[in-house]
Amino acid sequence: MSEDPSNTLDRKMWPATLAPVATILDRGLDLGMATVLVGENGSGKSTIIEAIALAYGLSPEGGSTGAQHRTRSTESVLADHLKVVRNAGATRRGYFLRAETMHSFFSYLESHPSTSGRPDLPFHEMSHGESFLELVGDRFRGSGLWLLDEPESALSFSGCLALLSVLKDIVAAGDSQVILSTHSPLLAALPNAQILEVGSWGLRPRQWADLDLVTSWQAFLDSPERYLRHL
Repeated sequence: MSEDPSNTLDRKMWPATLAPVATILDRGLDLGMATVLVGENGSGKSTIIEAIALAYGLSPEGGSTGAQHRTRSTESVLADHLKVVRNAGATRRGYFLRAETMHSFFSYLESHPSTSGRPDLPFHEMSHGESFLELVGDRFRGSGLWLLDEPESALSFSGCLALLSVLKDIVAAGDSQVILSTHSPLLAALPNAQILEVGSWGLRPRQWADLDLVTSWQAFLDSPERYLRHL
């Protein structure tokens, strides 16, 4: 992924003012079989993964390349300035899931039933976490580009483990790419993933054990009273 040379983005214009976005525009970003983005709120994780989804042809509010689900347009202009390069013969299939828009997306699916011949799942009749996992299992099939934006907000600890199991198998199959943004140290442990820490420095590769996300949770679980007394 790189900046479109025919449509460059003014570096003084948001979101190019975010260091991670500027890094991608200036240097490009090579995406492996699995890429995990971690960082603080407001660091640019969701902006980046949303732009990748749009540049690939996916709906910014979730769905496949055929989805036309839109409620309120809030996405940045970044996708208009990106160029996604596919390997020769690569599939154009993909799916984007973001926890914050799942309720309205399920309503969209109800009003646009599948034409595959398989009955659609009753997502609105399930819990938030159950519906999220069922959708992943139902739609993340075969080869493709699978993007998830902070899915842990819908999931319990065991739900995160279940999702991690699905993503691990997808990566192991070798014919798909997974891109995930997360605040969860559990999901950040996706086997064989490239982990990129997003922040004022831009993007930097990190090992799981060295992530601020991991060390902060470990310190809190070891001694929660040290944090609670300062609240």
